[in-house]
Amino acid sequence: MAPSKPRVIYWLRTDLRLHDSPALKAALDLKPDCLYPVWCWDPHYVYRARVGPNRWQYLLDCQSDFSASITKLNPKSKLFVIREAPQTLLTKLFKAWKITHLVFEKDTDAYARERDENVMRQAKEAGVEVIVKMGRTLYDPDELVKANGGKPTMSITQVQKAAEKLGVVAKPIPTPESLPNPGDTALDFDHTQPSPNPDFNDIQRDSKDKSYTNLSGPGGDFAVPTMSELGLKRATTQHRGGETLALKALDDIISNTKYTATFSKPETAPTAFSPQSTTLLSPHHHFGSLSVRLFYWSVMDVLKAYKSNQSTIPTNLIGQLLFRDMYFAAQAPLGYPFAQTVGNSHCRFIPWHLPSKVDPCNGLITGEHHVDTPEAETWFQRWKWGKTGFPWIDALMRQLRQEGWIHHLGRHAVACFLTRGGCYIDWERGAEVFEEWLIDHEVACNTGNWQWLSCTAFYSQFYRCYSPIAFPKKTDAKGEFVRHFCPELKDYPDKFIYEPWKAPIADQKKAGCLIKGDGDETEGEGGVKFYPKPMFDFNVRRTICIDAIKNAYHVNLYGDDAKVKDGTWRDLFSDNAEGLTEGKSAKDAMNRNNKVKSGEEASGDTGVDQDEGEAAEVGEETKGEDRQGKSPGKRKRGKGQGTLDGHFGGRRLRDKH
Repeated sequence: MAPSKPRVIYWLRTDLRLHDSPALKAALDLKPDCLYPVWCWDPHYVYRARVGPNRWQYLLDCQSDFSASITKLNPKSKLFVIREAPQTLLTKLFKAWKITHLVFEKDTDAYARERDENVMRQAKEAGVEVIVKMGRTLYDPDELVKANGGKPTMSITQVQKAAEKLGVVAKPIPTPESLPNPGDTALDFDHTQPSPNPDFNDIQRDSKDKSYTNLSGPGGDFAVPTMSELGLKRATTQHRGGETLALKALDDIISNTKYTATFSKPETAPTAFSPQSTTLLSPHHHFGSLSVRLFYWSVMDVLKAYKSNQSTIPTNLIGQLLFRDMYFAAQAPLGYPFAQTVGNSHCRFIPWHLPSKVDPCNGLITGEHHVDTPEAETWFQRWKWGKTGFPWIDALMRQLRQEGWIHHLGRHAVACFLTRGGCYIDWERGAEVFEEWLIDHEVACNTGNWQWLSCTAFYSQFYRCYSPIAFPKKTDAKGEFVRHFCPELKDYPDKFIYEPWKAPIADQKKAGCLIKGDGDETEGEGGVKFYPKPMFDFNVRRTICIDAIKNAYHVNLYGDDAKVKDGTWRDLFSDNAEGLTEGKSAKDAMNRNNKVKSGEEASGDTGVDQDEGEAAEVGEETKGEDRQGKSPGKRKRGKGQGTLDGHFGGRRLRDKH
């Protein structure tokens, strides 16, 4: 006999908040007899997605805060964390708890779609009604795609035009004042434990993961797991998560009306770190501890009332949210291939070093890569661990590892350095490191930003590069950022802080740090510090990379081309596809591949990172057409190529009034 009143599981995933939660409202509108707020401890994220201790800590903060907020509204309720995969757990909960409805927030990530379709099929078979509500972005990514003619959104202009068809962003929903009791929480069924192999996060642990030992946790009380239970190393970030902190941070930002109204992402300082020069709300948006719609309308209210000059889309705060939507709606129709080159119809093929291994059965990358040259692997490891010998790059990578966050222009600088501006290493390698270390990591945004900065999608001005020397001087001539994150260089003279290898030996000794080696040794006799020599001549490498990418653009292959999939792309290149080469049969290749997709235009003069998205790179429009809309034709370049260093304003920190 069916229950007389609804018995509802509210399945939490990307919405760890009580304010403005469309899924929670839908659950409460059912006027349920009982409501179970459930988090399924999904092994996909525990083992298969790269997650470092800092992001784990942020998630646990968000879960703990959300659970405490539930209990304040109803002392009998909490967030019920159950240690099993949703694909096997939920169907058992339907029966054990006599569930009539399953409610959750829509997620368009490739894995999430596959998971949710599986769960919805099981729910239908069990006679459970499923209600799905969008609340993760301003607009439903699938609806944006439809409004964009069924195509991925590859520019901010496309997002704006599609959004006009969908109408205004929905207003935030009030926070509920009460919550129903949960029902019986007995788990009288077998526990399906996942296989821990492969465990991409094994490197993050100093002991064995024990999070699946008991269905309801070690205390049998459905508690949020601990870092020690997960076997994880200690988090090093000072940034903390949770709805309570998110709402306070939003209030602080909105109360500074000048900062909110005049915020322009490219004018913020990448070298500011105490405090940072941007909002740092992006990790809250990722975990759902802050509603993007609440942020949007809070900013809109300030803009409406602010009478002086204010910044505009795409560089203002509203533009940042639209860029975020752009990436979600770029990923939504492409699925898994969006996060890789092979099989991706919208990603240019460039024969980088250290390419991913691809599973021949499903065409997806495996998480491993080919080491086509030991030198490139050495460069990659030195880049990852902040040992390149370029202080600006090393300081950024050390900040990323320590704090789980770096400024968007810092992300630009390290991404450009790894790909088209120095190392000529596959953007997928960098995306994996960011996936591991960022607390605000989103698959869609991280992938899109790496494609943008490697000029494989969204952006095509590959000849513009960031100098690791001239660029940071614009906002930090004394190198305070470098001195903080590379403390071995703290006593270097200002004029050598970004080029310490140029300092005379006498100055190096006086500063207590010798420029020596490749970073493996950090200290010598007598306690003298070592900082590595530059791993290459940046100007030489930049020229080699840009000429190689120019050649790849000339060949003009995309990830879904048959030659990319079967490896015969090599027939179109010489000299290992790197350096001053000319593509073989390039004219034929362009005739086959240079088909413009109708309705697409260039992503213009903007550049983006995943910290709220932003417009940053400014330059002359490229000419010609490609799948993103425009691609560079023939143009003259100055000696050593160009840099982006001159395209940004000076330091502009948050006003304190």
